[in-house]
Amino acid sequence: MDYPGEQVAESLVRAGITHVVWLPDSALGPWETAFDRSSSLDLVRVCREGEAWAIAAGLCLGGKSPLVMIQNTGLFESGDALRNVLFDLRLPLLAVIGYRSYLVPDSTDSARRFTEPILAAWGLDYILIQHPDELPKMTAHLQACRQANKPGVVLVAEGRM
Repeated sequence: MDYPGEQVAESLVRAGITHVVWLPDSALGPWETAFDRSSSLDLVRVCREGEAWAIAAGLCLGGKSPLVMIQNTGLFESGDALRNVLFDLRLPLLAVIGYRSYLVPDSTDSARRFTEPILAAWGLDYILIQHPDELPKMTAHLQACRQANKPGVVLVAEGRM
């Protein structure tokens, strides 16, 4: 599903996000130009997903409102860093996670199968958006999590039907 980068950037700004800490995948990557053009968002590129959580933690401790943006396979890779910053340090970090293969009917991709059960096991407040018309839902969820001072995740459905 193609989400216009400018609309995504505007949604993040409306949600109060100051920094996007990311390792883009093929679905999220096209948003880079819009993020770079935004005068309200700072884009921080990382090499590994675990690094994204640590950098976002530092930004949060410094008074900023960062958002981690990675794919669900990177979520799996970065679980220990996520555990540390969300549960040990109790930082209310937010994330947008590309949900690989979600839109592929009858997908046998294990990344699709494990994403939501893992988020549920960690007790993370998450929503799924499947279409660009749902960007207001993303904004509202991120705003609500920020106001409640708790972590939150938005899963963005990926894959071609």
